[in-house]
Amino acid sequence: MSISSAISNAVSGLTAASRGTEIVSSNIANALMPGYARRELDLSSRLSQHGGVGIDGVSRIFTAGLVADNRLALAEVGSSRTAAAFHAAMEQAFRTTEASSLGQNLADFESALASAASRPDSDVRLAGVLDTATALAKKINDISATIQAQRGKADQAIESDISRLNDALQQVAKLNAQIVTLTAQGKDASSLIDARQAATDEIADILPIKEVPRENGRIALFTPAGAILLDGTEPTRIEFDASSGITAGMSLADGTLSTVIFNGKPLGGAQLAMFEGGSLGANFAIRDQIASGYQQQIDAFARDLYDRLSDPAIDPSLNAASHGLFTDAQGAFDPAQETGFASRIAVTSLANPDAGGELWRIRAGLYASSSGNSGESALLDRLGAALSATRPPASGNLSDTPRSLQTLSAELSSGAATNRIRSDAAAMQGSSRQSGLQAALLAEGVDSDREMENLLSLERAYAANAKVFQAANDMLDAILRLT
Repeated sequence: MSISSAISNAVSGLTAASRGTEIVSSNIANALMPGYARRELDLSSRLSQHGGVGIDGVSRIFTAGLVADNRLALAEVGSSRTAAAFHAAMEQAFRTTEASSLGQNLADFESALASAASRPDSDVRLAGVLDTATALAKKINDISATIQAQRGKADQAIESDISRLNDALQQVAKLNAQIVTLTAQGKDASSLIDARQAATDEIADILPIKEVPRENGRIALFTPAGAILLDGTEPTRIEFDASSGITAGMSLADGTLSTVIFNGKPLGGAQLAMFEGGSLGANFAIRDQIASGYQQQIDAFARDLYDRLSDPAIDPSLNAASHGLFTDAQGAFDPAQETGFASRIAVTSLANPDAGGELWRIRAGLYASSSGNSGESALLDRLGAALSATRPPASGNLSDTPRSLQTLSAELSSGAATNRIRSDAAAMQGSSRQSGLQAALLAEGVDSDREMENLLSLERAYAANAKVFQAANDMLDAILRLT
């Protein structure tokens, strides 16, 4: 080997060692950065007459399938956590504490009726019936209000998710363009690819996505259902305007709730299926389906309570068109207006002294012409019996299985608790799966000990090439001294 070849080999080795040291330093410095993939230097033997080592480029070390699975797991976690938070709020609404649960409010009302029946002449005990009935109506109102508040919260979260999605898609599109430019110039675009992977992972929390590689280092993004989010230089335009307030009667079907505007076109209910999964899909499900199911249940409970105490067979002073102790906003209930009834149910003002009514009407009949015999408890007994009677619910939103009102309240509360437990289990399972995938990604990421070993190897390679270079230099000096 000639001296010039030895020098050329040594210089190429020194260059490779220096570049390798830079990569090791970068790996260690960015070990904890989201989206960062470990780099390795690609080397090959030079085929020129001087030989040596050539630098072919820098490789990002990652498993595409593992990244894709992790993104789907992120979407699952986003969906399950959103659902779990909603069901926890609903369990809290039905129960709050044992002393203020729906079942306890109903039990307090039944106890007050029994107490008043034992002393129908006592205004204090009749006032207890009024107070516990008012507390029960308020509990039903509060549950309905919580449901609608959760629908409104989901609606606002949809708007936030869409905004985050648009920002992330714009960032991915911008990074796509920069990566294409650097790749065309023959430069290393690894840092930009890391940033793009982190931005894409942020989208995965909002909805599940599939990444498809395109030419020159670009990527395209789709939902599993086939919706195009990005495929080209500009991302899809996605718009959504949250409603200022949501009531029980509002729905997507009747156009009173907002939908997604996809490239200028509003999506129908069936088309929204392309956004299933992730926090976005979960919030749509809560707003349009799950919360509405809870509302139907509490409306049905309110209707059953109303119907039991509005029967002329219970209170002979009533007629078929009049209300009983409970009212629909101080009017008679219309079965065609069941939706949202839980937010409107209230105790009649006829028996409320603060509203100009008389307490004795609870004992003698709401529409009785006089207070009658103060010792008469028959109506109070019938009211208590009506609450505990086993009968099919009046609402078609519940099964026709006969049960008492207390049994029905227990079903609603236990149903909310069961949903919360199931959603918590799903969230925990999804989080565990995602944690496992994240651990697998970290395992193929930067290992500091391994990087330090590589650094020591590079140091030895640098020293060896430096010695060759020094030996060649000494030989040249010797030759020059001979001339």
